[in-house]
Amino acid sequence: MRVTIDQIRKKKARGERFAALTAYDVVTARLVDEAGIPLILVGDSLGMVVLGYDSTIPVTLDDIVHHTRAVVRGSRKALIVADLPFMTYHKSPEQALESAGRCLQEGGAQAVKLEGGRAVAETVARLTASGIPVMGHLGLTPQSIHQLGGFKAQGKDVERARELLGDAHALEEAGAFAIVLECVPAELSRLITERLTIPTVGIGAGPFCDAEIQVVSDTLGWFSDFVPKHAKQFAKLADAAAGALAEYVNDVEAGRFPTEKESVPLSEDVLRALEEGGGGR
Repeated sequence: MRVTIDQIRKKKARGERFAALTAYDVVTARLVDEAGIPLILVGDSLGMVVLGYDSTIPVTLDDIVHHTRAVVRGSRKALIVADLPFMTYHKSPEQALESAGRCLQEGGAQAVKLEGGRAVAETVARLTASGIPVMGHLGLTPQSIHQLGGFKAQGKDVERARELLGDAHALEEAGAFAIVLECVPAELSRLITERLTIPTVGIGAGPFCDAEIQVVSDTLGWFSDFVPKHAKQFAKLADAAAGALAEYVNDVEAGRFPTEKESVPLSEDVLRALEEGGGGR
C-alpha cells in the first residue's frame, strides 16, 4: 500500500518531519523506497542529472512519463510525484489536466508537481477538483531561470518575500497538498511553514520546513565536479565507482577477470566428445 497525500498532510499535523528524494530509474527508486522515504519526486531535474541538459527546460512530458513508469516499477510504498515540464501546463487548465492525466494514467504517478504561485492557482484548483493531487513549487523555480536571471535565491527583499507568502496561501487555498520551497531564506521559510496547514518541503530553504527534498545524485555523490550549496553528500559514489571501474579494467587487461568462478562449466564427457570428434563441420 502506497503512502497517500492524506498521510503526508497528517505528518505536519503531528509535527513529524520527513525526508523526500528524487529518483529517475528502477534501481534508484528501489533503494529510496526501501530506505523508508515516503515521497519520491520524478523531477524535471532529470534533464540535468540524467539527460545532460544545461537546464530543465528541454525536458518533455514524454521524458517524465517514461521515467515515472520506471520509478513506479521500482517502488512499492512511496508516494510518487511527477513533475510537469516546462510549457505542459502554462497554456490553460485544460492543457494542465491533459498533461497531469498522462502522468497518472501512463506513468502511474499518484500526484504531480508544478511551479508557480497565484498565476497557477486556477490550474491547481482545476486539477484537484478533477481528482489529481498537486504539489506546488515556489522560490527558485528552475523552469523560469531565464526570467529570474539564473539559479538565484528568491524572497530576499520585502516585496518578493510578501509575494511568496501570498503565493503560498493561494496554492493552499487552491488545494495543493504540499509546497516545495526552493532557495528561500530560512526565516521566510519558517514564516510560510507556520502560516500554512499543509507541509512545506524545503530544498535550500533552511531547517524550518516540514520536510526536506534533495536531488538523489547530490545526496549520494554521483557527481564529483559540483555540489550545490544546499546539498550534502552523504556518500561519494562517483569516487567509489571510478575506483571500481579502474580495478575492472586492470583485472581484465591482466587476465585476472573473468576466472573459472565467473565462467559456465562444461562437463568432461562433452569436452572429451568434442575433442575426439573434431570440429563441428
